[in-house]
Amino acid sequence: MGRVTERRKVIRIREGAVSTRPDTLVAEEPLEIRLNGKPLAITMRTPGDDFALAAGFLVSEGVFGRADEVQNIVYCAGATVDGSNTYNVVDVRTAPGVVLPDITLERNVYTTSSCGLCGKASLDAVRTTARWAIDDGGDGPPVRLEPALLAGLPDRLREAQRVFDRTGGLHAAALFTEDGEMLDVREDVGRHNAVDKLVGRALQRGDLPLSRTILLVSGRASFELAQKAVMAGIPVLAAVSAPSSLAVDLAAETGLTLVGFLRGPSMNVYAGEHRIALRAAAAQG
Repeated sequence: MGRVTERRKVIRIREGAVSTRPDTLVAEEPLEIRLNGKPLAITMRTPGDDFALAAGFLVSEGVFGRADEVQNIVYCAGATVDGSNTYNVVDVRTAPGVVLPDITLERNVYTTSSCGLCGKASLDAVRTTARWAIDDGGDGPPVRLEPALLAGLPDRLREAQRVFDRTGGLHAAALFTEDGEMLDVREDVGRHNAVDKLVGRALQRGDLPLSRTILLVSGRASFELAQKAVMAGIPVLAAVSAPSSLAVDLAAETGLTLVGFLRGPSMNVYAGEHRIALRAAAAQG
């Protein structure tokens, strides 16, 4: 099993002084995801939570929505020429009777840690059918978030980033309740992988759909991250950086609340403003 961090020699230059010392770097290794024995995708990831990552990835592809649809997930022995197990190939087996969506059977893509899923032929290819409408879950009152609650989430996410403290090179994603309670946090060299790990762990616990929750990501909000939120039934996606135009379009189409540039008391609400207490924000301003 690969390590989360690795050590490398670095030459430091500080105010003209030159020194040599070891530096702690975040580990990055490829993970091949196979579905029922057939190669599906390769992602560059930080080792750890690999089974959750694979499960979460397949939630976003519309394959899984319940824990009992997963028969098992295993590392593939003999993945190399010499037959050794690199722990960089996982095979996900669907339970009997699970019908695979056509998009999964037709795609074989390469996923990088920086850009997410690449090589999609068209926008329609990533608009997989969500199992759940983006709503606030059940018959309870609608989710209503105070801006002050959202403003405090990035600092809490940063405090929970243990590996980032040692490397400075990881993205993070966290799941919060509507009251601001942190449910889970994952780190990875790829922001999309961090979200997949969160969603995959929720699938394994039987917690999907993740209604009445807030997904916070440490970087920008891409179309892919918005899609992952929608596929997991998450009603609110917040990012500390900018969203893409397609992410905003998808949020508007599905009813997802999308918040960007969440930095202290400042934020931009791009869609789903009905879940944000805007009058409270105006009164505070």
